[in-house]
Amino acid sequence: MKLYVLAFGVHPDDVELSCAGTLINEIKAGKKVAIVDLTEGELGSRGTIQTRYQEAAEAAIILGVHARENLKMRDGFFKNDETHQLQLIKTIRKYRPSIVFANALQDRHPDHGRAAQLIAESCFLSGLQKIETKDENGASQKKWRPAYVLHYIQDRFQEPHFIIDISSVFDRKMEAIRAYSTQFHNPVNQTAEPQTYISSENFLDGITARARLLGKRIGVEYGEGFLSVKSIGINSLDALVQNET
Repeated sequence: MKLYVLAFGVHPDDVELSCAGTLINEIKAGKKVAIVDLTEGELGSRGTIQTRYQEAAEAAIILGVHARENLKMRDGFFKNDETHQLQLIKTIRKYRPSIVFANALQDRHPDHGRAAQLIAESCFLSGLQKIETKDENGASQKKWRPAYVLHYIQDRFQEPHFIIDISSVFDRKMEAIRAYSTQFHNPVNQTAEPQTYISSENFLDGITARARLLGKRIGVEYGEGFLSVKSIGINSLDALVQNET
């Protein structure tokens, strides 16, 4: 499958929280998009592996992504080493994305920054012909390097290099986030599980506030921000949002 965007998240729900609006925009434009979760989120204080899979599947349907899979790396203990890089290289060569979304380079959760480095380095290595990999059927894979690796913003605010207008799809983004009913505040389904940093009502309010803040920066209602180590190039000034700010 040849994708336009492959969105990696180290935990199920990372993608929904940080870049779901942009993914929906691209899907509505007819682009092929997939999500790959690195871990099963098994160290999370709430829910189980089974419920995380169920919630991720429901969120994928809401988003309309063309595929979603889980690489089953160890939550909290995966490493940026050859074994994990080869696993990612196989995945990148399988989907052949033009653009990769990756975790934040620095964040509250140490998994996020470590995953960001693992994803970015694997994207580069995937373009080296002498690294040989095989697909699920044992066939040799061709080298592939995405044109861009874009890091989304997670818990800790970072100054974005550019912002995408997600105003028309923000409600759908929030619907996908709420599919993770064991993880986030859900007044209809209160549980006896422990309250956590992300299960409070304030956390979801913060997601909305962040999107409003970023949207205001470009003169729209809601936005999502991204960072790129590589300089961003555009073909025309028509790509710029030209609202008054």
